[in-house]
Amino acid sequence: MIKKMFILNCFLYKIITAQNYYPIVLIHGFMGWGENEMGGYHYWGGINNYVEMLRNEGHIVFNVSVGPVSSNWERAVEVYTQLKGGQVDYGKSHAKKYNIIQKPPGKIYPGLYPNWSSEYPVHIIGHSMGGQTARMLQYLLINVQFQDDENHILENSQLLGKENKNWVKSITSIVTPHDGTTLVDVVNKTLPFIQYFIGIGGVVGTQFYNFDLEQWGFNRKWNESWLDYLERLKNHKAWKTKNISSWDLSLEGAKELNGYLKTDPNIYYFSFSAKTTEKSDFSPIHVPIPAASILTKTRSKILGSKYGYWLDGTSTDSTWFPNDGIVNTRSMFGPTTGVNKSDKIIKYDDKIKDFSPGVWYSFGPFILDHWQIIGHLGNIRTNNLSKEIFISHAKRLRSLP
Repeated sequence: MIKKMFILNCFLYKIITAQNYYPIVLIHGFMGWGENEMGGYHYWGGINNYVEMLRNEGHIVFNVSVGPVSSNWERAVEVYTQLKGGQVDYGKSHAKKYNIIQKPPGKIYPGLYPNWSSEYPVHIIGHSMGGQTARMLQYLLINVQFQDDENHILENSQLLGKENKNWVKSITSIVTPHDGTTLVDVVNKTLPFIQYFIGIGGVVGTQFYNFDLEQWGFNRKWNESWLDYLERLKNHKAWKTKNISSWDLSLEGAKELNGYLKTDPNIYYFSFSAKTTEKSDFSPIHVPIPAASILTKTRSKILGSKYGYWLDGTSTDSTWFPNDGIVNTRSMFGPTTGVNKSDKIIKYDDKIKDFSPGVWYSFGPFILDHWQIIGHLGNIRTNNLSKEIFISHAKRLRSLP
C-alpha cells in the first residue's frame, strides 16, 4: 500500500509541477563511509547533514555505503544491490578473474528503492571516486555480461545478465578524477584523512568504520587495533591487481575506464570542479592558497608541481598543476583520455538555460578543496558555498525534462 501511494504521489506531482521528482542517489568516494559508520559525523556535510538538508528541500535522497577502497566494478554492483535489494553478485567471470568471493554472505540488503526502473529512474551524485562509480553503474546497467569468454552464458543477475536501459536520468560528478590523479601512493597519502575524520567523529575504537572487503576475505579481527588493521590493508594482495581503487584512480586505470564508460545520449551529465592552489609568481607550478586546509596543503603542493606518466611514456603537463589537494582540477571536468578521446564538455555559464543529454556541463572550478566542497574542514565561506552548490544543483536536477 505504501509503495502504491508513493508511486501515485510521484505521478501527481509531475503532472502538477511539470518537473521530475526522481530520487537522488549519493555515492561517496575513496575512503568514504555511510550514514551509520562514523557516529554523528556525516560524509555528506561533516557536522552538518546534507542528506537531511536536501530532504528538507523536498527531495527524495538515498545515501548508499559501498566499499571505500574497492574497484568501481564492485562498488557499482553494491550500489545497485543496496537500491534494489538482495544478494550482492559481482559476477562469476569477475570473481574467477580476480579470485574473490562472488556472493559475500554478509552483503545482503533489503532495498532502499526496489521500484527503481526505467519508469522510476534516479539522479546520481558521486563525490570523488563516486563519480567514476556512477559511470560504471550505468555501463553495467545497459551492457550484458557473460560468464564465459565465448559470450555464450549470461551472468545470472538482474544487473549483469540483462539490459536495464533508462534507469538513470542524470549523473553528477563532484571533484571526480575522470582522468585519474597524479597523487601517487594514493592509499598512504589519503589514510591520514580517514584517521582525522574518525577522530572528529568521536568514534571510539573505530568500530564503526569498515573497509568492506569481504569479497577478498578481509575482515577486521575482534582484537585488532586500528593501526594493525590499516597495516594489513596496505599490505593486502588486492593492491597488486587491477581490481582495486588505486588502479581505477591512476592515470592509466582511468584511461582504461574512459575507453568503455561512454556517455549515454539519454543521460544528463554534470561535473563540479574545485581547486585550492594558485600559480606561483616565479614558475608554472601551483602552490596552496593561504586559506588552504592544513590537511590538504602538503598534498596540494606536491600535486602542484608533479608530473604523471602513462604506460606509453607520455606525461602530463602544467595544466595538471591546479588541484584540490587530492585530484588535479583538469581531471574533474569530464573524461578526456581513452581510445575515444574526450567526451563533449561544455563549460557552464548563465547563458545556458536548457541542457542536452549526452554532454558534460562543467561547473567551476570553485575555490574549495577536496573535502570542503562536501562540507568538511571549512569556514563560514566554504560551508555556505558548499551548501549552495548542493541546494542549487538539486533544484537543477528536478527541472530536467
